[in-house]
Amino acid sequence: MRILQLTSDWKWTGPAAPMLELLLAQRARGHGVELACPAPPPGEEISLWRAARAAGAEPVLEVSRARGVIWWRDTPDVERLRALLEAGDYDVIHAWHTRDHVLAVRAAAERRRGGRTRVARTHPGASKLPRWPWARWLFGPATDALFCVSPGTARANARARRGRPIAGAFGAVDLARFAPRPPDAALRGALGLVPEDRVVGIVARVQPRRRFDLLLAAMARLVRIEPRARLLVVGRGTRFDETVREPALRMGLADRVVFAGYRSDDYADVLRSSDIFTLLVPGSDGTCRALLEAAACGIPAVTTRRGAFPEIVAHGETGLVVEEEPEALARAWRALLADEGRRAALGAAARQRAEALFSPGRLAEQVEQLYREAGAGWRASAGVRKRGSPWS
Repeated sequence: MRILQLTSDWKWTGPAAPMLELLLAQRARGHGVELACPAPPPGEEISLWRAARAAGAEPVLEVSRARGVIWWRDTPDVERLRALLEAGDYDVIHAWHTRDHVLAVRAAAERRRGGRTRVARTHPGASKLPRWPWARWLFGPATDALFCVSPGTARANARARRGRPIAGAFGAVDLARFAPRPPDAALRGALGLVPEDRVVGIVARVQPRRRFDLLLAAMARLVRIEPRARLLVVGRGTRFDETVREPALRMGLADRVVFAGYRSDDYADVLRSSDIFTLLVPGSDGTCRALLEAAACGIPAVTTRRGAFPEIVAHGETGLVVEEEPEALARAWRALLADEGRRAALGAAARQRAEALFSPGRLAEQVEQLYREAGAGWRASAGVRKRGSPWS
């Protein structure tokens, strides 16, 4: 099968990593898969383009860096994309954002060769599809296959698809990189942690909407009864000081919160410095990648009921799902920090669940099945694909 993964976002954030994981897994299954994306602005060291090249997935088309949908402005991108679809004879073009979704729909519609490229889209959030008329058309008749970030999200949006192919599965994580290992003592020391510390870790872009106020309020309660409790914050944000650093100082938590910043090469080891993991609000990546990575590392999680969290974390089996209240979070953290045996059991179950549900190969298989459903439905109605095609 010939597949083009398309995104209009140059940043190495949000859905970028899941998309690249899927691309590589699809290649491992024998498909011809390529990438089209924008190049980063000058001077930017971290980007999807560079990550893809490092992984051996050199982009085949540079899409312009732009936001929103402006029909006349986007026409040159559409024309170059259509030419690529024709030259490469792609079976599927898979989009990840609204702008590239529209580019894909336009380019596939204008393709002039005898074949037809299906348009697939990943819906990045665990929410219902937008209901205004233009969105109903875009996510409905204009899209051959819709993939959601969890099975529950797919069920919630099935009615909006009106019988068209839709599926949902959890995101993917590199199970080898995020294998369970003992914490790196030297790294923990460099972070200012000592062996006696009990660490609650969070990996998130530091933004007010990610409920750092709730996080700090819960930590303030926890340290009253667990003096060795520490909060490890991995991430960055443009409003970092006002969102987390200054409130931590005001609340007397300056020596209880460790700011690890943005990490790359040693990220997995930093993550393994946590005894338990927590997330309160999903970010732009509805697959909740950091939560999947923590599970793969064998770290039990405490989350709220937002987004796909209750589907990813099996309550009482791989972690705890609690109400969005400081007392509830603090109680859950304390229950796990105080019971090493329970933490170990939940962590082992989290790793087992990751191996069963969060592998790139499993995700690629499920997406492939959705592609085939979209292709088979079109072949039955149009009857132009020949025997022996990738869709037969």
